[in-house]
Amino acid sequence: MNLFRVRKTIRSLKRYRTILHILLKYGFEDVLARLRLESIARKSRKLFLRHGSDAFSHKTRPERVRLMIEELGPTFIKFGQMLSTRFEIIPQDYIRELSKLQDTVAPFPVEQAKAIVEKEIGRPVESVFRAFDEHPLAAASIAQVHRATTLDGEQVVVKIQRPGIESVIKRDTEILLDLARLTERRMPESRLYDPVVKVQEFTRWIRQEQDFLQEGRSVERFRQNFESDRTVYIPRVYWELTTARVLTLEYVEGIHIQDLEAIDRAGLNRKTIALNGARAVLKMVFEHGFFHGDPHPGNLLVTRRNVVVPLDFGLMGHLDEGTVDLLAGLAHGVLQKDMDRIARTFLNMGMVDDNVDLRSFKADMSDLLERYYDSRYTQISVEHLINEIIGLVSMYRIRLPRNLYLMGKSLAVVESVGLRLDPEFDMIAVAKPFLRKFMLKRFSAGSLLKDFSRRVDDYRDFFKTLPDTLKQILHKVQKGDLNINFQHRGLDHLIRELDKSTNRISFSLIIAALIIASSVIIQANLGPRLFGISAFGLVGFLLAALLGLWLVVAIMRSGRL
Repeated sequence: MNLFRVRKTIRSLKRYRTILHILLKYGFEDVLARLRLESIARKSRKLFLRHGSDAFSHKTRPERVRLMIEELGPTFIKFGQMLSTRFEIIPQDYIRELSKLQDTVAPFPVEQAKAIVEKEIGRPVESVFRAFDEHPLAAASIAQVHRATTLDGEQVVVKIQRPGIESVIKRDTEILLDLARLTERRMPESRLYDPVVKVQEFTRWIRQEQDFLQEGRSVERFRQNFESDRTVYIPRVYWELTTARVLTLEYVEGIHIQDLEAIDRAGLNRKTIALNGARAVLKMVFEHGFFHGDPHPGNLLVTRRNVVVPLDFGLMGHLDEGTVDLLAGLAHGVLQKDMDRIARTFLNMGMVDDNVDLRSFKADMSDLLERYYDSRYTQISVEHLINEIIGLVSMYRIRLPRNLYLMGKSLAVVESVGLRLDPEFDMIAVAKPFLRKFMLKRFSAGSLLKDFSRRVDDYRDFFKTLPDTLKQILHKVQKGDLNINFQHRGLDHLIRELDKSTNRISFSLIIAALIIASSVIIQANLGPRLFGISAFGLVGFLLAALLGLWLVVAIMRSGRL
């Protein structure tokens, strides 16, 4: 067990070194300096100068960030893709580059794929599939997909998890978390964006994506939601051939939605396809509260009769009741030009800091929306509107639920796909009926009655338990057992700095005591002599000098002389 831990530690140290070298390779010495890792950078710089570290000097910083992430591998690519949905913390030029990240890697051998299928399903491949294509349809960082035929002659696709990917992702997410903690400690301004929380959120998401049973349940839920919709088709899940590492879905023959020439040759209608795709996503958001989080063109097929087929259900968005209420309140405020309602909605959700200037926020939001109110609908871009609103919200440090950002990204992607299919596509016009229906539903008599009934139940439960709760509190007060726990927030950095200062003062007192004691010993001529001076006194002075030099170097390295 100890040997295993040693090997694991060595592998992690090698990975740390690789990451630091790649940061240096793409010209991020300033980041290493801010993290106080410049000593490592200096040791490694000669290596990259020999191999042409200036090869990327002509690239912009966002381009170098994308190239660096691609070289860092699958975990970091997934992290970059997640960051590309966070409009509130990532500038637009970086988002454009991160959106280009491609999750495609070299396929692993078909023998390994078959071995995983056999291990997971518990039977030889030949006893499960009549045919199994040796050439994968697609290969990504977490899994690759093979086409196959069941014993019943049904065409399926088999998604197989890449061997060893769990340990790779676990190691890299742990390193990401370490770097996030180091960033918060060494770069205090980064705490505004909660890098540790973002990494923890990413870790939960990527672990869910590794669970193909969860993905299968998402596919099944979408299939039920669109069961009566003839414009969208969701593949069937073969549960008897699905495990946590193997997902078997119905194979759907179709044309990728970005292949416009093939769509035209097939005699399909681009305008209808754009409307069907947009309505599908709007229905997911406003009717189901459960939507595809990554509807980019590579994840969308088109079949006969202009039917849209979504693929890859690893990244899903979910709108809970609280988020839906927020969305309804925001939509109502935007439609009614009610700035007070917009600000009140954010306040009610507890996402606004106490020091936010709400008057200025309402004025800026009013100016922003007025520009769109004065425009014709055909001149409005949903992507630009979402980006401007999120930019304003971020400027005032208002925090939104992650799924709202994911929803905004999905709507923006669908709009861009629709415009590619039909240059006259109008996302606002398509969304208006769904938004109107959504608002009527949220503020209908039935919905309000349901909310009122729920509140009544909550109040009833509260008053029902209140006497017992008060009795317990009073009983503890009488016995003197009532304890109140206080927890400080945001003081960790101050405490660490106070500890450092206290330690340095203590160290200085020790040095001063050594100097005074050595002086007294020399004056008293105590003990053996060296060069006519007390040896004990000389040793004391030498020790004080060394400790003093060490203290000065430590202070200078901290940058706080």
